[in-house]
Amino acid sequence: MKVKLDINPDHQETEVTISAPEMNDQIQELYRLLQNQEKIPQIEGFKDRVSYYLNLADILFFETDSKVVMAHTTRDAYQVKYKLYELEDILGANYIRVSKSTILNLNQIYAITRSISNCQVKFQDSYKVVYVSRHYYRDLRNRLDERRKYYEK
Repeated sequence: MKVKLDINPDHQETEVTISAPEMNDQIQELYRLLQNQEKIPQIEGFKDRVSYYLNLADILFFETDSKVVMAHTTRDAYQVKYKLYELEDILGANYIRVSKSTILNLNQIYAITRSISNCQVKFQDSYKVVYVSRHYYRDLRNRLDERRKYYEK
């Protein structure tokens, strides 16, 4: 395997490209390691004029309602300064958009209930529930299947 490093001030952002003749276990593992890198370990949330520094691993989902974005943990909700599209860029591969107004932490999913009318995600030790829109459901299933295959190895 060859490794190249190209440092150039003309680049707008960091980009990693994997070039290979075929997909194999080594390439899959490298890809998963790169995808699972959290870009930030914590995010600042506000509640009752107090700033809290929340670990991303503890956040169940981010949700927007009337232009306010909230980070939900098992028991509380905190307002964050970011818009959902900004969070999509900031958050790592453990997060996925599941509706126009919600980004979900894949590591926090406990159960998925699928019915004719909707899809519901439940979290362990929490009463909170997230609804997945039909448009995003296939992406969610694919990501969960990928993760399951990865952890079966």
